[in-house]
Amino acid sequence: MRQRQMGFTLVEIAIVLVIIGLLLGGVLKGQELVNSAKVKNLANDFRNISTFGYAYQDKFRALPGDDSAATAHMGAAAAVATTPAAGLANGRINGAWNSTTNTDETVLFWQHVRLAGLATGTPNFGDLSLGDEYVPKNADGGRLGVTGDPVFTGATPWAANFYICSSNIQGRFARQLDTTIDDGNSQTGTMRVMCQNECATSATYVNLDATMDANVYTVCVGN
Repeated sequence: MRQRQMGFTLVEIAIVLVIIGLLLGGVLKGQELVNSAKVKNLANDFRNISTFGYAYQDKFRALPGDDSAATAHMGAAAAVATTPAAGLANGRINGAWNSTTNTDETVLFWQHVRLAGLATGTPNFGDLSLGDEYVPKNADGGRLGVTGDPVFTGATPWAANFYICSSNIQGRFARQLDTTIDDGNSQTGTMRVMCQNECATSATYVNLDATMDANVYTVCVGN
């Protein structure tokens, strides 16, 4: 006797396809939520660091890192910048935003805001590499930094009191960030994309598009 071959009915196949579609939709939605949360964290970095700077200035009448009376304000643990020469108390946080010199004002910014109780983290210097706990990091593991020196060396100045920079940000997140906190154009406004990977300054801004989403960039916000 020939054995009858059993198979799936159209209804059963339809149900399986619906279930697969729901699972895929859930995965994609979950990834979208994760990405949105990351962009929110990146945006909060810029907002919070700006708050640290202005709160310190309001409290001590000086900028963190540029405070010549930091020891008097916060005790012996607070260091006073010695580099760059003659830059102390000039109303600008001097030095590269990603400096690894612990006498630079840009590096001491973090010690001052932490000792003042404005930010969390250790006030003790390590080797200032990206893996060191003194160096603040963003949600993508890139470095965060502040500088009052120009980050743009091109023909058209980008004026601001100080700049907050964040590295290792994927292009897709940088594009979403610009839409969230600025004008949606990575070459204009208060937020700009400077260069691929990490750099201290740039002579051109990067015009991000969808083909650059997988690359990583340094993003700066002027305050």
